[in-house]
Amino acid sequence: MRGPKSSATLIVASCSLIFLLTTRGGSQSAVTQHDDAAAAAAFESLVPALHHPRCMNCHSTGDYPRQGDDGHRHTMQIRRGPDGHGVNAVKCSSCHQDHNLAGIQMPPGAPGWHLPSPAMPMIWEGLSDRQLCELLKDPRQNGNRSVEQIVEHMETPLVLWGWNPGDGRTPIPMPQHEFLARVKEWAARGAACP
Repeated sequence: MRGPKSSATLIVASCSLIFLLTTRGGSQSAVTQHDDAAAAAAFESLVPALHHPRCMNCHSTGDYPRQGDDGHRHTMQIRRGPDGHGVNAVKCSSCHQDHNLAGIQMPPGAPGWHLPSPAMPMIWEGLSDRQLCELLKDPRQNGNRSVEQIVEHMETPLVLWGWNPGDGRTPIPMPQHEFLARVKEWAARGAACP
């Protein structure tokens, strides 16, 4: 005859086995599986947001930021500078605070406002979707980030500013929660490129 301790152990072991069989058995809800087609499709769905002026104004060609929905060159001859924070007395933080200033044509802002550094300018203007995806995955071109760190970067206040750009600016039209879900899906499915 079994004692209460051995019966409890048998019950726990049985429950554990059932749990393992049901979660490993074909259910994909427990762990996302590598899927190149799904990853590439998730990335494709991000491209319109990444090509929106709120992103492109900092990730375009040239040694300067751009402004507006038309991507015109930043006024006052602003330049990238050696660290992406501007040059001499004309630093980004001279006008851009950690929040948007109220009013039309007032400086936008978010914590850490800056351009990528000239050593790694992260320019994706003119790249194909595949080239952009490869750039985002390549630590030699993306600020020495892993794919997981790119996902984290996409959740920073500076990037999320694109959905709340201040008066007179068009926000990224893709819902923010959908964008973040697609970024995470792209990474979790293996970060394949289209």
